[in-house]
Amino acid sequence: ANKMASYDESVLITGATGTGKEVFARALHLASHRKNGRFVPVNCGAFPEALIESELFGHVKGSFSGANDNKCGLVEEADGGTLFLDEISELPLLMQVKLLRFLQDHHIRPVGSNSEKYVDVRVVAATNKRLGDEIEKGLFREDLFFRLNVLSIRIPSLSERREDVPVFIHHFLEEFTKRSGRTPPSISEDVMRVFMAHDWLGNVR
Repeated sequence: ANKMASYDESVLITGATGTGKEVFARALHLASHRKNGRFVPVNCGAFPEALIESELFGHVKGSFSGANDNKCGLVEEADGGTLFLDEISELPLLMQVKLLRFLQDHHIRPVGSNSEKYVDVRVVAATNKRLGDEIEKGLFREDLFFRLNVLSIRIPSLSERREDVPVFIHHFLEEFTKRSGRTPPSISEDVMRVFMAHDWLGNVR
């Protein structure tokens, strides 16, 4: 992540649920020359398909029912900073086309507008799915995959990096006890061995 922070190309972060993909995306942002700009996280599966274009690219007043004012989209909100597209595999195919075009020239056209505007953002995307499988199923565009996967980071599951378990155990004990003004309890070797042997299916989360 630190090596990739100095570049400005798109990054694709892969890893199982709970491995900390957004944490890595924020680390990329804060270590980059864009750190004084905004970090704007977007969950691609959180918006209804009918509204996602407006949410990402904005809209002009009167462009559709309920568009009572001009609205700046999330892409434009990230201007000068980093746009984090979480769960990118959930983006509908039509929006994948529009995102691909944005990645090609960094221009957006708000819904209902006749003009385009340039937006300077770095895009970091993340998924817990195998995009190769999604491409074979026809659910994800191969050309978009190549645009996003200029640089890539795979975050291993916690069961693949068990040496990190004691670090997390002590970190969270300190964090939780600090809130209540208590001293973190010690962990016996027997208990730590149980923790180290556990599979942690929820990973860091």
